[in-house]
Amino acid sequence: MDLPVALLQSLEGVPGYHREAFEAVHRSGEQVTSVRVNPAKASLLAGGLETYRISLPVSGKIPWTDNGYYLQERPFFTFDPLLHAGAYYVQEASSMFVEQAMRQTLDLNQSLRVLDGCAAPGGKSTHLQSLISADSLLVSNEVIKSRASILEENLVKWGGANVMVTNNDPADFSSLENFFDVLVIDAPCSGSGLFRREPEAIAEWSPHAVQLCSQRQQRILADYYPSLAEDGTLIYSTCSYSQEEDEQIIDWLLNNFELESLPLQLQADWNIVEVQSPERKGSGYRFFPDQVKGEGFFLAAFRKKDGGQFHYRAPKKPKVQKASKGEVAAVMPWLNQDAGIQLWKQQEQLLAFPALLEQELLVVADNLYVRHAGITVGKLAGQQLVPDHSLAMSTLLHPSTVAVSLKKEDALQYLRKEQVILSDAPTGWALVKYENLPLGWVKVLPNRVNNYYPSNWRILKSGSN
Repeated sequence: MDLPVALLQSLEGVPGYHREAFEAVHRSGEQVTSVRVNPAKASLLAGGLETYRISLPVSGKIPWTDNGYYLQERPFFTFDPLLHAGAYYVQEASSMFVEQAMRQTLDLNQSLRVLDGCAAPGGKSTHLQSLISADSLLVSNEVIKSRASILEENLVKWGGANVMVTNNDPADFSSLENFFDVLVIDAPCSGSGLFRREPEAIAEWSPHAVQLCSQRQQRILADYYPSLAEDGTLIYSTCSYSQEEDEQIIDWLLNNFELESLPLQLQADWNIVEVQSPERKGSGYRFFPDQVKGEGFFLAAFRKKDGGQFHYRAPKKPKVQKASKGEVAAVMPWLNQDAGIQLWKQQEQLLAFPALLEQELLVVADNLYVRHAGITVGKLAGQQLVPDHSLAMSTLLHPSTVAVSLKKEDALQYLRKEQVILSDAPTGWALVKYENLPLGWVKVLPNRVNNYYPSNWRILKSGSN
């Protein structure tokens, strides 16, 4: 692997950069594979964490996150039903350091409004949802429509009710001035930190691309900044080694906005390199793959010192309406009565959203294009609910919901949206489970079983490993 000479030269003098070791680790061909377990579903999984260990070749724990694990090798994740059940997310280990930025700068027991501004495909968003409290809100925004669809899929599988997926330009968030307590920007970048994992990206790298990315990062940050409330936390990260996208962005932020840099505490054995921006001496954190078990990554955290607080104004014509008494009566037998949710209606779809976040739902829906909010319960056909896949993936279902358990081969058949044979299931809707985790719905009829797994999510490959 021949790294760009211009990149290597640009890093001379950067703390933690050792050219010979840096080049050697890229030449080594070593691949680090890691996953992050979904704590909301781990408690449901038959056998708990040991089932993960059977399903995945776990080799050790990632030290800066509670639920991250290294794997001995990269399995064929597509053929693991637990992945499709939202039991874990395949994520690069270094990027899980966002957990430290959240834990060290915020009280995660408090109700927070969190915006993930560059959210697709969903690694940071699923992580943030696991960190915040049930009465906190996560808004995950993605500008590109096709990527927003992938983001929605991953968050639906994760199963959280306190999440909204939006598909807006960052400038659209100016209408939500001072609304968010936390703004996470994992910015689009030149991608040099992922060269080891994605060697094809080397050909696309250039100093000019770095400059373009730096300008784009500044536009994104400037557009989102007004939506962050006073005393709110800004977390900025990239998968780039270039100072123009890292330390120089720290200086640009501190020079142009009322922000203070927030230092984070590190453990010595993490081998994360603390750096300072050249002009304002703001704190940043670099991950070099010759020193950490992970890829290249950079993160910095800030506190906003201006802006004031958000003042709620009820929309004149809400985009979502509360479900009627009849609709509630038809749906509630499907749901856990202790879930603390409220039912809403958007066109024909019924939505479940945390009752404590009513204002937040109305405000975001009034100001942004919302692709997905909370848990889509389904729609009514007469007085009968046609359940949505999102409901199956949630933790809202009533414990008495009819369910059938499948072994791995049958589960894969289901995930390919092929015929599933059930010998003793009663007629009607049934939840399909694997290792006690839901995969989706089937409808059992007298002479056949209809598979309701989403067509665009189905496994297209044959085989099982």
